[in-house]
Amino acid sequence: SLVVSDDDVWRDQFYNGNVKKERGAVVLRLAKSWFRIGSLEILAHSGELDLQRRLLDFIIQEHFPSIAMNDSNRYLEFFSAVVSETANLIALWMSVGFAHGVCNTDNFSLLSITIDYGPFGFMDSYDPNFVPNTSDDEGTYKIGNQANVGLFNLSKMLQALKPLLDLRQKQLASQILKGYSEHYSTRFTELFKSKLGLLGESEDDNYLIAFLLKVSL
Repeated sequence: SLVVSDDDVWRDQFYNGNVKKERGAVVLRLAKSWFRIGSLEILAHSGELDLQRRLLDFIIQEHFPSIAMNDSNRYLEFFSAVVSETANLIALWMSVGFAHGVCNTDNFSLLSITIDYGPFGFMDSYDPNFVPNTSDDEGTYKIGNQANVGLFNLSKMLQALKPLLDLRQKQLASQILKGYSEHYSTRFTELFKSKLGLLGESEDDNYLIAFLLKVSL
């Protein structure tokens, strides 16, 4: 929802020095949860491991009912769920030409939902270098890089979780992370095949999808 004020505020909408007065407003955003990868990073960085465990247990209990709270591998299962669902989410973004704009770890939900997308945008035509964020001069979060950024963020999540995992769990978590790219690619292909009306399985499916995206440049 949007709450508008009668008071004016100074805004430089495009950060180009053209400041002007606009009516003040507050945007209210709702989500099932606002916990993000950065929520774990900051606790791991400060060594607050007990608080990190409490936070993880709360998130799992509230939002991941399929994971048993008495399971010694619950953090590993949680990580596996976040990896697969993040891959699904970014593949879905790509299937509709959605660019988040600020894909850092503090804007990536642990529930794999789309949050904190201030300077987002949708492509009018396919362009892997599309950047909706006018302050992203280097194109770090361009639409064609979103899957790679997702992998990077998940690697940071694993780094934050490692103090809570034993050696075997760390090894398994690394294997889970390695499966991200295949999971993303599979879901990406499924979504684009559905858009194109392709039935069955063919070795040429990925080639056709890549070809159609290339010719639409």
